[in-house]
Amino acid sequence: MKTVNHHRPHARVAAMSLLLLMLAAPPAWSAMLFVTNERGNTVTVLDSTTLKTIKTIPTGQRPRGIVAGPQGKWVYVCVGDSNRIDVIDVAKLAVTRQLPSGADPELLAVSNDGGRVYIANEDNAQVTVLDSMTGKLLAEIPVGSEPEGMRVSPNNQITAATSEGSSLVHFIDNKTLKLDATVLVGARPRVVTFTPDGRYVWASSEVGGTVSVIDVGTHQVVQTISFAIPGMRAEFIQPVDITMSKDGSQAFVALGPANHVAVVNTKTYKVSDYIVVGQRPWHMALSTDGSKLYVVNGFTNDVTVVDATSLKPEVSVNVGRLPWGIAVVP
Repeated sequence: MKTVNHHRPHARVAAMSLLLLMLAAPPAWSAMLFVTNERGNTVTVLDSTTLKTIKTIPTGQRPRGIVAGPQGKWVYVCVGDSNRIDVIDVAKLAVTRQLPSGADPELLAVSNDGGRVYIANEDNAQVTVLDSMTGKLLAEIPVGSEPEGMRVSPNNQITAATSEGSSLVHFIDNKTLKLDATVLVGARPRVVTFTPDGRYVWASSEVGGTVSVIDVGTHQVVQTISFAIPGMRAEFIQPVDITMSKDGSQAFVALGPANHVAVVNTKTYKVSDYIVVGQRPWHMALSTDGSKLYVVNGFTNDVTVVDATSLKPEVSVNVGRLPWGIAVVP
């Protein structure tokens, strides 16, 4: 007698449902990309899967630095000519509040718990520290002239800041909100970033054409990295943003007018590759899983997507006028 398997239809339905769910699920690195447009006075929001514009959000005048809060609920935008921070509600994709930043905010950092915002005030040589929700002023910390780069350490204990006009990197104690140390680096330092283990700070020097690696414990420069692109005049190689790979084995350095991103081995401090991108790459960000590098190109008004494994540029997508900064929100 033939036996009928009454469970087989249910198994087929379950398998089909699982397949549909897998097809419907976005890639692991799906996210929203928030790009500031300095001359457009807007933030362009892109879907990282389709690279289509989801929304263009109006902001104050001259948006530049942009950072996503650690919970992914808020995106903070420096609007320099409006002397404030515009805060975007990610769920609403709209500016829903402002924070009083002090004069001409350029770049900012958010503490790892999301409670504080550290702001570089370019015009008055100070770092302003605010409560990220209430806007309450917590400190105004004097630093060198033209502060710009801001980054909070992985353990949340230190904030590093650059002063372009003074060629300095400052270390701020986040407990006391006072300067702990100051280090001389190459001319016109723009951006700082910590290695994932928090042991070192990398600082880019735009005019100096170098990146300084600083030991956080000793506040000593342990390495100075230079760049050379065949056929490119040295004065066009101007390091700006630095982004670490997820595992910390590589650092990506945007080289401004050189229209390239350098790839640096973080153990040997040797440049392993140069990636051609758009004109005047400013700032960069990694996808949530680290597989893609997004490079903002100011003079071509676009974002180049680079495969972070093969180090090959895949596509460029148009955004607004003079794009400057980028933040990724899962």
